[in-house]
Amino acid sequence: MTATDRAMAIEAPEQVEGRSVFARNRARQQELYGEPLGDRIRRLQGALGVSQARLAEGLGLSTAMLSQLVSARRVKIGDPAVLARMLLLDRHIRRLPAGEELDARELLAQLRQARPHLGLPGPGTPDAGEALRAVAAPAQLAAAASVLGPRFPAIAELLRRAATPERR
Repeated sequence: MTATDRAMAIEAPEQVEGRSVFARNRARQQELYGEPLGDRIRRLQGALGVSQARLAEGLGLSTAMLSQLVSARRVKIGDPAVLARMLLLDRHIRRLPAGEELDARELLAQLRQARPHLGLPGPGTPDAGEALRAVAAPAQLAAAASVLGPRFPAIAELLRRAATPERR
C-alpha cells in the first residue's frame, strides 16, 4: 500500500450497513436532537455572525469538540449544561422578531455564564399542574383556560390539564 493509499484509507469513512459512519451518526443526531447538529450549529452561527470557535466558547466546549459534532464524527453532546445552553440560544434566536439586531458578543457572554438545566424536575419540584393548583382552584383554572383559549391555545390547554388532575 502506497502512502497515498494509506492517506485515502484514513480519510474514507468506514462503511456500516451500506452507509458511512458519518451518515449513521447524523441520523442518530436527528433522533436525539431533532436535527443533525451540523445543521443547528450552522444556523446558530449564521444568525449570530460568529465563527465556530466563538460559538464553542459561548457554549462552553472546545472548538475541536464542536467541530466533531458538526461533522458527525461524534454523535452526542456529553455535558448536559452545554446542551442546555445550545437549546437556550436556539430558542432565543428563533423567538427574535425578523430583522431585529442582536449583540452576539454580549449574548454569548451571558450564555457562557448561564447555568441552565434541562428542565427535568428534581426531588420536591412540583410539576406545572401542581404549581397552578397551589394558587387557584380547578374552577378558576378552567375559567382562565376559556378566556385564554382563543388567543393562547397552548397556555389554555395547560390550564385545562391542571384543572382536571389525573386520577390514579
